[in-house]
Amino acid sequence: MNKTIIHTDKAPKAIGPYSQAVRTDSLIYTAGQIALDPSTGELVAGSIEEQTRQVLTNLRNVLEAAGSSLEHVVKTTCFLKDMNDFPKFNAVYTEFFSANPPARSTVAAAGLPKGGLVEIEAVALVE
Repeated sequence: MNKTIIHTDKAPKAIGPYSQAVRTDSLIYTAGQIALDPSTGELVAGSIEEQTRQVLTNLRNVLEAAGSSLEHVVKTTCFLKDMNDFPKFNAVYTEFFSANPPARSTVAAAGLPKGGLVEIEAVALVE
């Protein structure tokens, strides 16, 4: 099995010793994405909706760099700072995964990197 490290400038640089994603022959495993602006490396200030949109945009860009897309995601794991944000998070998540959404787990996290409100990681099929 082949293992390829994925990097794109269209998503935030890793803020630790990890890769944005790893591609195997058939699957792509992404690192968790938070609402960092790729051009500045700073957390996007704002609501859960704004941060969720940035997270999913970053995730889409990583997947595209790996040769896949959001349409090929089979599983996401989502971390929310506050489960009271769940309905607003879901509304934005549905914008990106409107048809045939992937399997998903969503859990509350006591703290996320850089004080973010949401983090999402994904497993996707290689196109």
